[in-house]
Amino acid sequence: MRNWKDYIGRKIDCACGKVHECDMRHVHITHDAIAILPEYIKEKNYKKICIIADVNTEKAAGQKVYKILEDNGISYSKYIFTNHELVPDELAAGKIITHIPNGCDLLIGIGSGVINDLCRFTSHTIKADYFIIATAPSMDGYASDVAPLMVDSLKTTYENMGRPTAIIVDTAVLKDAPMHLITAGIGDIFGKYVCLTDWKLAHIVTGEYYCDRLVDIMYGAVADVAAAADNGIKERDEKSVGAVMEGLALAGIDMSYSGNSRPASGSEHHMSHYWEMIFLQHGHEGVHHGTKVGVGTIIALLLYRKTAEKLKAASSFAKPHFDKMAWEENIKRVYGPAAPGVIALEERAQKNTDENVAKRLAMVAKHKAEIIELAEKLPTVDKMIERMKKIDAPYRPDQIDVTMEMVRNGIIYAKELRNRYGVLQLMFDCGWQQEIADEVCKQIEKMK
Repeated sequence: MRNWKDYIGRKIDCACGKVHECDMRHVHITHDAIAILPEYIKEKNYKKICIIADVNTEKAAGQKVYKILEDNGISYSKYIFTNHELVPDELAAGKIITHIPNGCDLLIGIGSGVINDLCRFTSHTIKADYFIIATAPSMDGYASDVAPLMVDSLKTTYENMGRPTAIIVDTAVLKDAPMHLITAGIGDIFGKYVCLTDWKLAHIVTGEYYCDRLVDIMYGAVADVAAAADNGIKERDEKSVGAVMEGLALAGIDMSYSGNSRPASGSEHHMSHYWEMIFLQHGHEGVHHGTKVGVGTIIALLLYRKTAEKLKAASSFAKPHFDKMAWEENIKRVYGPAAPGVIALEERAQKNTDENVAKRLAMVAKHKAEIIELAEKLPTVDKMIERMKKIDAPYRPDQIDVTMEMVRNGIIYAKELRNRYGVLQLMFDCGWQQEIADEVCKQIEKMK
């Protein structure tokens, strides 16, 4: 078991030149962890407490929470979403703000990704603390300070929103979470293979800040989760499920150290976010975020392999020629009502302009061998599929209702969601998007 005080509530002078800090007070991951809740509440003498949950998460841990509070004479109000498929959008955030009592000084979220994001956004808005009582090891955002919400049909990531004061994880609750939520968390962690490679790639090509210490922390978490996936998850072993949760918590802490989501989100997440937007435009969210990330990871590994092959064969690159009008028409086609936000981002970032592409291509040519080596260090697709099959996690797009059109559009256009360099932007810069997308789609269609 980790000593979480080594990671939180202290300043870490790093060789990268930055001082890393995660300003949470508590991370408590153990059997019967909810019993610690009154102690944490009394530390700051919170007076007006509101519990936020949905019908599913209340069923998982609500009664435990209510009993421990009532047994200790702690009063509370609550707001329980009745949605069976809760979406983290402006409507949901507004409902919380409408229903919480005036003067609320502590929100206690019971749930996982959506509840955590909504509580973070709301606590920042009303200037109150929040605790999260995790009900599933399903995503890596518990300890982060970003809140991704759907706003005007566009996936919008709000940064610097603050972190939970306490993360409380009862592994006895966690091991009984729906298996698809457990495997979603594992998929989210497996995505770190890609995002950490994207980060190193960006450092090589654009000079973006990079920290070896943060990367090492994340790779250590990935190794622990991979070991749990290989032995214990299928059997719902409490320690193995706890190891997944520890890895997810570390990912969030790593994000707080870096000041953004770079250590935990890359091309695999961008494709997942794009698919989620398309699903929502058609009236549903699709499968859980981490499950989509797991499938996105398989696709991104294929993209890295194909890109490395083409880099090996390339002696030069075509001169950049960004047809902005054609690009905007395509963005309107593939993003629908979310297109204005995507187009506005490019207006600000100018990431696709010929001048900026040419600058990056000069660095790609200079560091070609290093980039190829980076891609070849990634796990093989066969190894990742074998590992995901072992825990019955989806690895093909068709298993999560992502069509081949969505796959192809994600490969080509998901990069437009963020101004963040990775393999998707590398393919664009080199002029290989269409060709690699077609080749990878053919590979995916042959997967069994």
